[in-house]
Amino acid sequence: MQTHTRRSFLQTSTLAAPFLFLPKLRAAEPWEANEIIQKHRRAALAVLKPTKAQLDRGLKLHAESLVFDTYGFAPRCAVDGDALAKLAAENASATEIKDARERMMMIRCVDNAVERAEFKQAWQAAGVTCIFQNAGEEGQAPLRLIKRLANFTYVTDHLKGFLNKAATPADITAAKQAGQHCLYLTGNGVPLTQQWISVPDELRYLMVFKNLGMRMLHLTYNRRNMIGDGCAEPGNAGLSDFGKTVVKEMNRLGVIPDCAHSGWQTSLEAAQISGKPVLASHSCAADLHKHIRGKPDKVLKAIADTGGLTGIACIPSFLGNPGDINAFLNHIDHVIKITNINHVGIGTDVAYTSRNQAAEAAKIPKLPRTRTAWRYFWPPGSLRPQPQARLSIAWTNWPLFTVGLVQRGYKDDDIRKIIGGNMMRVCRESLE
Repeated sequence: MQTHTRRSFLQTSTLAAPFLFLPKLRAAEPWEANEIIQKHRRAALAVLKPTKAQLDRGLKLHAESLVFDTYGFAPRCAVDGDALAKLAAENASATEIKDARERMMMIRCVDNAVERAEFKQAWQAAGVTCIFQNAGEEGQAPLRLIKRLANFTYVTDHLKGFLNKAATPADITAAKQAGQHCLYLTGNGVPLTQQWISVPDELRYLMVFKNLGMRMLHLTYNRRNMIGDGCAEPGNAGLSDFGKTVVKEMNRLGVIPDCAHSGWQTSLEAAQISGKPVLASHSCAADLHKHIRGKPDKVLKAIADTGGLTGIACIPSFLGNPGDINAFLNHIDHVIKITNINHVGIGTDVAYTSRNQAAEAAKIPKLPRTRTAWRYFWPPGSLRPQPQARLSIAWTNWPLFTVGLVQRGYKDDDIRKIIGGNMMRVCRESLE
């Protein structure tokens, strides 16, 4: 995002009417004409109500800073509705259609000029340097995990110079200096052979995926697996003996253990056993609002003791009522109070979706309902829809997260830590 962003906000926000007479001294950025981005910005500004000085300072600081989403998603493209309708007419399996839909949303920014333009608009509006990108579908099977990894490798290969694949923290710094963006890759599971011949045999794919670019991996995803209990398991049994070996091997290889979807005891024990930083990459403070995806203070402290951090997610249900940008900032405040400024980040867990998606999706015939996905293990009421709250914490509102931190009275250096510096430190320490 350029340093002239403040003027853009003043000219496009309904809350900035006194400043609308200011002359336009530059050509408008393409994203400024995007009505969805502007709708989200108006929603956040209506909650924050920043002064001109706060807005000015926050937007300038954001534009100048290295901004690192501790867990999230690159902007999502619209699917090709005609192509999916053709697959349905050919009686393609539910799996084939699901894979095609996901692939389109991830890679059409390469092959379709309209989608590429909107993809770039979202990045530029957000002012994000790097995303710890979800690049591995939920599970432990290597072939399952490799699909998203292949998609994002394709995107970064073809959009190099705008969006790069980062292999080291130095690549992220270089992207910021060049005015570019990058993805650091993570997966929603540790790749296992699942043959159970020996512990080393089970873990032999971990090095393979590390060499392919995976820098962080979920220990569990909601359910129990052979590593430990997920956050939705009522048993809350913690890490298995095998799980302790997994954490140690991740430490050895320089892959960050992520307990975002792990149970509270699993998260605690992972932090206690780890010799390097542990993350809850997209979570919340459970003692502020009790939710299975949050972490209680005891776990927040244990994660901090590893040198790791907790990334606060932009999911209203995790944050409690009203679930808006102020609630989101409250969770950041809480983690800092319980640990300190060095152990919190922002892991949005949300994505910008192309304005063309609804029209393309309408072309697809209604498909038969399938069974609830294995990963979709949520207690009733865990994901209550709060559409108005969600608007204010949309992914392209990242600059206003920084403005909100300015309003909360944080110093510039501390804000830089929250929006990217802490995550960069963890990445460096994990590779040592």
